[in-house]
Amino acid sequence: MSRRRSLRSRLTLLVAAAVALAIAVCAALCWFVVRAELYRQVERSLDGPKGAQNVHWIQQYCSGAVPDRPLPPRPVPVQLVYADGTTCAVGGTPVRVTPRDLALTRAGPGAGQLREGVTEGGEEVLVMTRNAGPGLVVMESRSLDDVHSTLTTLAWVLAGVAALGVIGAASAGQLVSRAALRPVGRLTEAVEHVARTEDLGTRIPVEGTDEIARLSTSFNAMTAALAGSRERQRRLIADAGHELRTPLTSLRTNVDLLLRSENTGRPLEPEPKHRLLGNLKAQFEEMSTLVGDLLQLSRSEDEHEPHVEVGLHEVVESAVRRARLRAPDLPVEVETAPWYVHGDQAALERAVMNLLDNAIKFSGGGGGPVTVRLCDGELTVGDRGPGIPPDELPYVFDRFWRSPAARGMPGSGLGLAIVAKAVRDAGGEVALENADGGGVLARVRLPGSPRAGDVAGSAAS
Repeated sequence: MSRRRSLRSRLTLLVAAAVALAIAVCAALCWFVVRAELYRQVERSLDGPKGAQNVHWIQQYCSGAVPDRPLPPRPVPVQLVYADGTTCAVGGTPVRVTPRDLALTRAGPGAGQLREGVTEGGEEVLVMTRNAGPGLVVMESRSLDDVHSTLTTLAWVLAGVAALGVIGAASAGQLVSRAALRPVGRLTEAVEHVARTEDLGTRIPVEGTDEIARLSTSFNAMTAALAGSRERQRRLIADAGHELRTPLTSLRTNVDLLLRSENTGRPLEPEPKHRLLGNLKAQFEEMSTLVGDLLQLSRSEDEHEPHVEVGLHEVVESAVRRARLRAPDLPVEVETAPWYVHGDQAALERAVMNLLDNAIKFSGGGGGPVTVRLCDGELTVGDRGPGIPPDELPYVFDRFWRSPAARGMPGSGLGLAIVAKAVRDAGGEVALENADGGGVLARVRLPGSPRAGDVAGSAAS
């Protein structure tokens, strides 16, 4: 298989072919227009009954009698044809008679025809045949040699012009393709540079607003997005390593203490040993929670469960029941109205549960009840805790971010990040703000409908 042509050569070839086709069409039209005009000129020279008016004079000349007037210096080729096929030519080589010419000897006066014919010497002529009386026709002819010579010359001229036009078009196409594809060449070099060096900081200058500029802008946006994704991945790995270091260090210390006590033959007392094992279990649970949260956040948008119609009010009520089991002494005030959304039920329930866990954690010191409201697609979860400093509010949904006041509390710092991802995947919005009466108010807004069955159409729109 031959190597595929480059885009530049294909563009040059396409331009040359298009111009060649246009020139060929124009040349053909020109040739046919000129041919028609030349034939019309010859036809006009045959127009009129000149031959029929000179029948008597021609008959005198053919019979050898003295004509009424002398023969012109350059007589027009004319010949008489009788019904029996005999002919008499004046001023040129006789034209070959056809059956249609003989048929005109039996036609009425003035009947005639125009046709292309051939002389006895093989010369092509245009012939006008007219009835000149009973049993007699007059054939007047004009040579087509000049016409054919002119058309042949014109054909060669047009062919030369077409060849020059194709060569010029190919040269122009090469120049145009080189100039037009120069930005594409820069883009190709940039892509190859990124593929070779993995340097996502590469940028292409954007000039103008054409398709090439849009392609360059899209490439710059893509590399910026990839660079951001790489940076987030790096930060996630660094933050995960930092968060895992503390429980791993604690686990290692506790395990070393147990092993040392067993190896030295001085086992721990039952109460300290029970307390130490309890710490180990809590640390394992903390690590399991952290790993589970990391797996939840690492899932791409294509890896979630298929979105289905979900009753958000049912999800909220289920999450509240679980929260009450975790904190039976803390009152939770619930008020929900039916609201159906399109999303992943497990992810939404996890998000609502994380919001409730945060509210319970900061309201656990007797600060007051946790309030949960769902009305017209807006879910609010409020607590009576100490609130969040205003300068820390922009960071609450960042991964592993924890307020300095909350770093002594259990948690991985991923709960609100999971909430933001679940709400975003369902097409909604989430925000945290300090409530007027104290504490924090979380607002989640999800598109949907208060009636089941209307969600699919709403999501599609």
